[in-house]
Amino acid sequence: MKFKTPSFWYRSEDSKPPFIETIITPLSSLYALAHKIHQASKTPEHFDIPIICIGNIVAGGAGKTPVAIALEKIIKSNKLAKNAFFLTRGYGGHLKHPLVANYQSHSFKEIGDEAILLSKHASTIVSKKRTLGAAFAIKKGADLIIMDDGLQNPSIHKDIKFIVIDGTMGFGNKKTIPAGPLRSRLMKSLLCADAFILIGEDKRDILKILPSNKPVFFATLSAIKTPPENKKYLAFAGIGFPEKFFNTLQSLKCDIVKTLSFPDHYPYCEKDLNQLLDLADENDSELITTEKDYIRLPESFKDKVQTLPIELVWNNETAIINFLKDRISIS
Repeated sequence: MKFKTPSFWYRSEDSKPPFIETIITPLSSLYALAHKIHQASKTPEHFDIPIICIGNIVAGGAGKTPVAIALEKIIKSNKLAKNAFFLTRGYGGHLKHPLVANYQSHSFKEIGDEAILLSKHASTIVSKKRTLGAAFAIKKGADLIIMDDGLQNPSIHKDIKFIVIDGTMGFGNKKTIPAGPLRSRLMKSLLCADAFILIGEDKRDILKILPSNKPVFFATLSAIKTPPENKKYLAFAGIGFPEKFFNTLQSLKCDIVKTLSFPDHYPYCEKDLNQLLDLADENDSELITTEKDYIRLPESFKDKVQTLPIELVWNNETAIINFLKDRISIS
């Protein structure tokens, strides 16, 4: 079942909690307890190659997939591995057994939108069970694995654990699901990380609470191709934090006449697109969305929608290169 991110998850810290947040807060303790039990229920399996995990501690998107792609480029260009593979569970897809993703032949209904994006950049293994996926990747020739998500999965040992943080979203109201966006208790999660990647400006004073003995790498999301400025746009997105996409368009001086949000990983149907096209016509505008959303559009509508391709840009690429060199060499 798809649902939109509750607005109170990311309310300002000095604002009063709404009634719904207050009454469900006790359920957060039960969620945290269930997570603790789950973590203790398995012994992580070790593999003979380095495994890098790109995770976050909030539900929804913080920028893990662009980070994974950017790290793979660094690893490849600096020859830190000969054959790095991505590993993802293929959220939203129905195929379970380990397979090599192919963006040309697989659909998002089979392997999820993230796997399709990743497979455009490097060999990508999709597996609901990550241990089976890691073993399959090694069988296919992987000498390093980059996991997109999986920080909370206790079944597999990670040699390097990155926590990705969006500077605008931060950790929201710092409560665990369902009262807040956290997947696990905040401080315990932060102490488990090896390093942090902060994307964008730190608008929630996140740096003040990160462990001082662990490195923080700074980055921004940059548009690869800027939409034409002489047009009006109706922007829509079904991602964890749609406002991030809308804010990016505004920062590029795009003339946005209307925005529409859908649930995360939303599978668009023809009815949705017809309604969007009607709205665009009413507002004399063109449709624009994210790369992930574009993957989930019906094929017959893809030529009617523009996308905003983005990439991660490091503030200090040398720092992350040196970190990876040190950690991979001792893994």
